[in-house]
Amino acid sequence: MFLWAGCAALVACSARRPAAAAGTPAASPDTASFVASTPDAAAQASFGWLIVDSAARRVTLELEVTAPPGGPSALINGYRSGEARIIVPLGWTVNWSWRSADSTAPHSLVVMVQREKIPLEGGRASFSNAMTRSVTEGLPPGQTDQSTFVAEEAGWYWMLCGVPSHALNGEWLELRVDPEATTASVTVHRPR
Repeated sequence: MFLWAGCAALVACSARRPAAAAGTPAASPDTASFVASTPDAAAQASFGWLIVDSAARRVTLELEVTAPPGGPSALINGYRSGEARIIVPLGWTVNWSWRSADSTAPHSLVVMVQREKIPLEGGRASFSNAMTRSVTEGLPPGQTDQSTFVAEEAGWYWMLCGVPSHALNGEWLELRVDPEATTASVTVHRPR
């Protein structure tokens, strides 16, 4: 069962920004342009799709891809183009349940190291199992997938749709594996 409590409020109040053009460098990890959520229970309740188990050093992400009419790309939990950054402590286990609620196109999800440019299509996952099935073909509308991986290397990553051109059009979130973090959290971009 997917827990989407609070997600509707996030979609309603989250700002959108245009997708990066093909060949445009990805957004830099500029923490000054992000507003951090606090890791306490009240703050995490607003991100019902992020479930933290600090004792087990585990975070569960319940992710859904939707396509708003007339949008330049599908959204992942209501966000696109790195508007949401998921922060996971180094060495934690990440579980995700992923679902495509877009009836118009196939989608996938893969974790890849951030480089200078967003890739044209999904490639090799940065962590073992950090991808859905059929990364470049995508899964048909209504499909679900689950994965578990260990965030074993600190750094900046994209959680992106691997279907050709989807990430270039904005279908990606950021993942930060942070050796200084003590719990998992989400930060949301507030455009200037």
